[in-house]
Amino acid sequence: MRTTTRAAVPVDPLPGRGIRRFVGRDSALASGEMTVGTARYADEFGPMAPHNHAEETVYVLSAERAWVRWGSSQDALTERIDLEPGVVINTPALEWHVFEWEPGGHIELIFIYGQVDDIRPEDMENET
Repeated sequence: MRTTTRAAVPVDPLPGRGIRRFVGRDSALASGEMTVGTARYADEFGPMAPHNHAEETVYVLSAERAWVRWGSSQDALTERIDLEPGVVINTPALEWHVFEWEPGGHIELIFIYGQVDDIRPEDMENET
């Protein structure tokens, strides 16, 4: 068994969010099979752009004046739900979505991917 703590894993600031990489590639606990971490969406990281990637499941830990939108393309995010602690979201592979919040709001969540490749927009851009 391998362990780590939230305090031991630094925040990696990415466009639109800061993430802590607990399990996966380039993570505190290496894995070639899955990816698990936390993300914080807040003013300090700037707005997030609509994006798509591998299938993802998230569990919302904390949310204040925040929501997620999704749809058929980056210009057609017609569905929306407000976020609150305890919400679980499963996003199918390549579905367009974006996490958003009012100024001063935030979202904190746990993210889980069943893979380590092509899981973030930045990963997919680096491979092309």
